[in-house]
Formats: sequence, C-alpha cells, structure tokens
Amino acid sequence: MLVAFSVAPSGPSEHSRGGGDSVHEAVAAAVAVVRESGLPNSTDSMFTTIEGEWDEVMTVIKHATEAAGRYGSRVSLVLKADIRPGHTGEITGKVERLEKALGEMQEFEGHS
Repeated sequence: MLVAFSVAPSGPSEHSRGGGDSVHEAVAAAVAVVRESGLPNSTDSMFTTIEGEWDEVMTVIKHATEAAGRYGSRVSLVLKADIRPGHTGEITGKVERLEKALGEMQEFEGHS
C-alpha cells in the first residue's frame, strides 16, 4: 500500500525554535522517523508518501505524528491511501508509467 500523509502541529510548544507560523521543524522530525524506518518513501512540498504493508506503514505514521506532536499541543493529520494488495514498487512505478504516457503523448502530438 501507498500512504501519502501530512502532519502539522498547532498550539504552544517549548520545542519550536523558529517562531512564526512555520512548521518545518516538526515536519523534519516526522520525515526523519519515516526515513529511519527503511520503508520506501518520498517527500515533496505537501506530503510524504510511504510504501509497505498496512501495519508497518501505519506504525511509522503513528511515530511520525508523535514526533511532530512534540512541536505543538495538537496535531492535524491528513492521510490518503492506495491499497492494492500484491503490488510493490508502486512508489516509483506509478510515476514511471505516468512519464511513459506523457512521452507517448508528446510523440503522438509531434507526428500529427
């Protein structure tokens, strides 16, 4: 399964050093947990996506959420999951298929 998730703390915290409304320290703490898990993952400006079996992915997300939670008195968690039993390597496979389709579209449009 693939799970894209985003965590954002809010409320007062003694851990935040930067001040202002940035949550980059909390996000960094969450992403560090994901990367240390050893599961395939990728992070972009909005979400971190992680791939694995249900229990292992959800355990990592729980620990990542707890890490972010140290930077506020509450945490917002957003999840989106693609549950496709028997498929692995989809964290890169989906993007590879997209890029291939885009290339084929460009070739087709170039020949019209």
